[in-house]
Amino acid sequence: MKIKYDEIDTPIGVLTLGWSGEGEAQGLCNIEFGAFADVEAKLREWSKRWYGTAEWEHDPDALAEVAEQLRDYFAGRRKSFELPLDLRGTPFQVKVWRALLEVPYGKAWSYKDIAERIGSPKAVRAVGGSNNRNPVAIIVPCHRVIGSSGALVGYGGGLHVKTFLLEHEGCLLKGGTS
Repeated sequence: MKIKYDEIDTPIGVLTLGWSGEGEAQGLCNIEFGAFADVEAKLREWSKRWYGTAEWEHDPDALAEVAEQLRDYFAGRRKSFELPLDLRGTPFQVKVWRALLEVPYGKAWSYKDIAERIGSPKAVRAVGGSNNRNPVAIIVPCHRVIGSSGALVGYGGGLHVKTFLLEHEGCLLKGGTS
């Protein structure tokens, strides 16, 4: 099996998109900040762990619908995504990522909110760690998770990208920051 990929230009920079194209669980499996050439080693290591392969093949057709939905999102024409996801991680991580899909567009929940949502109210730090390992940023909206004080904390693409995404969605943060 090969992971299929494409790159798209967005207002937050180039994103590399990954698609697992075989089996029952096929779907969008990765979105990485940066061009493939810049994140290739990281992606190969990740796919070797979760898919047993380090082979990636450029295939824009396989990712055309993903790219279109992301373009619509950045153009303000889309508030939710309708894509098959192939989320690979520990059972706890996948549980957290599924909970992230429930955070509405234009809203921000705390790590504690997510921990409570999954029935593990004391697992706030573990939720943060899972959030940090979300392989499908933007689609699985980890950018919508903030500290309980309302502070922006951590984001794989950088806090400037998290701020951009929250502002793009019209999310007002505590303290008047938008």
